[in-house]
Amino acid sequence: MSPVRVMIVEDSLVVRELLRYIVSKDPRLELVAAVASGEEALAAIAGARPDVISMDIRLPGIDGLETTRRIMAERPTPIVVVAGAVEDAGLHISMNALRAGALSVVEKPVATTHAGYEVVANEICTQLRIMAQVPVIRRRSIGSEWNARNGLAAPASVPVPASALGQQPAMLGIAASTGGPPALARVIGALPKDFPLPILLVQHMGPAFMDGFAGWLDSVVPLPVAIARDGERAEAGRVYVAPGDRHLELGSNCILRLIDSAPVSGQRPAATVLFRSMARQLGASGLGVLLTGMGEDGALGLADMHAAGAQTVAEDESTAVVYGMPAAAVRLGAARAVLPLDRVAPHLLRLAMPGGATGGAP
Repeated sequence: MSPVRVMIVEDSLVVRELLRYIVSKDPRLELVAAVASGEEALAAIAGARPDVISMDIRLPGIDGLETTRRIMAERPTPIVVVAGAVEDAGLHISMNALRAGALSVVEKPVATTHAGYEVVANEICTQLRIMAQVPVIRRRSIGSEWNARNGLAAPASVPVPASALGQQPAMLGIAASTGGPPALARVIGALPKDFPLPILLVQHMGPAFMDGFAGWLDSVVPLPVAIARDGERAEAGRVYVAPGDRHLELGSNCILRLIDSAPVSGQRPAATVLFRSMARQLGASGLGVLLTGMGEDGALGLADMHAAGAQTVAEDESTAVVYGMPAAAVRLGAARAVLPLDRVAPHLLRLAMPGGATGGAP
């Protein structure tokens, strides 16, 4: 198998050389270009023909966000954002880069003598190899945004039969991985401020970025979003994000629990852990949603919720950036509804608010 062709976009000479070193040490990767600006990246991409791009965000001139937008519009290529984990402004830009079409965000490497260097270097190489395999197309914003740009009407919502409504949901659990931030912004952003359920959320992302992700999501959706705290009681109309290094479980009386147990399906936090706890605690009054993501996390947990009588939803292949996690749920028969992304929120509103409020996109 040919090595994955990598382009590095990084304005710091020190970090650029460190990334060059990291890539050169992995025989499965081949460095085809290393440039210092967005302008250079746009000029070099046609000749370099990278399979994947390592993208800095804080660039001089055209920043990494705008560079990502242009690449996805002109020459779609999988992009991994390599970001400093401690700069709030940089994290916000990184999250917007994911919304613009980048696939994942990883921590920027530090000196080879740093205690965490090997972990960070391995994660960078892993993400570059994995994301190079994700098919990307000329950037289309998901659902109604894409439809509007192409002169098409938004897809009509599908009514939910009365027989499918069942027991009134008491809580919503939602999970995603690759492609998740923009999908979550789309779904949660379409829910109104008076949405009557607590929302428990699992997004696969490095621990260093979870605070930034929660803060970014809080800034783009109507509902308040925060990292979940162990022992707090989940309240209606609030979004509780699993921290990046612990499982989120629902305990009795709507009390949230953060658990240090082993990863499940290679993930911690794991969607399956959350969904299984909801199946145990809520039975038929749970509501579970599994969106885009690589792997199979969440499918078994969603199946448990389905078996308990809960309403369950998987994203349709037509809008999923990576049809891995939702596909696994569909194969198990765990999803009562399989919907394109723009139909997920209206479906949730009909289940949670019979008689019908409607929300607005962020």
